[in-house]
Amino acid sequence: MRSVDRRTLLASGALALTGAAAQSTPAAAQAGPKPIFQVQATTIPIVGESDVFQVRRIYCIGRNYAAHAIERGSDPSREPPFFFQKPTDAIQNVAIGAVADHPYPSLTKNYHHEVELVAALKSGGTNIAPAAALDHVYGYALGLDMTRRDLQNGMSAEKKPWEIGKSFDHAAVIGPIHPATKTGHFSKGAISLAVNGTVRQDSNLDKMIWSVAEQIAKLSEAFELKAGDIIYSGTPENVGPVVKGDVLLCKLEGLPDMSIRIV
Repeated sequence: MRSVDRRTLLASGALALTGAAAQSTPAAAQAGPKPIFQVQATTIPIVGESDVFQVRRIYCIGRNYAAHAIERGSDPSREPPFFFQKPTDAIQNVAIGAVADHPYPSLTKNYHHEVELVAALKSGGTNIAPAAALDHVYGYALGLDMTRRDLQNGMSAEKKPWEIGKSFDHAAVIGPIHPATKTGHFSKGAISLAVNGTVRQDSNLDKMIWSVAEQIAKLSEAFELKAGDIIYSGTPENVGPVVKGDVLLCKLEGLPDMSIRIV
């Protein structure tokens, strides 16, 4: 019989153990593709909760108040709803009671405010019926759809996409989300915006051409809506320019005020 030294026995045992461990390792724990860097999730605080609302997509409806549609050159009696999107990381969170610094963006000389109700979805789907649409709403927030109006108008005049006027850093200003279980759903209520104490926008949610439920239903015809989607529901008339140093105060009946300073 050929003798086997102690070192060989130890080496053989180690290999056997290694092989057994590899066979017992779950497939999920084995090496696979990994992101080459981490992308930070965009979240919005929830009033009364330690958890946060993670944003998947930002949808916005255009010209959803008749008077605003008219001031933008549209006929609200005939125009169906249309939507656009902002990048998720355009979110700027504004805490209750704070006056948040909001940077005046590059490239524009005509920077406009648009105060809006924002709906945040907890679920979604396709071809959602209006009657069931509000079942998908987690909560509501007060928001500002900030707009580089000169860039938007310039691209519109050239019949080109006007994303550059709407989709940029800090373009989606928003207060914390209030669960609908506590606020109820918003179909009416005064909404306004003042600049340096002077009221500019002053209307009521019941003047929206398309309700939140109808917006969800229409959006779901074109996109599969999912949890984490938020919808800026349109702005009233009298949108206008702001400059560095201006303080904006947004109000919506049933929610706390929201304020920013242009810097």
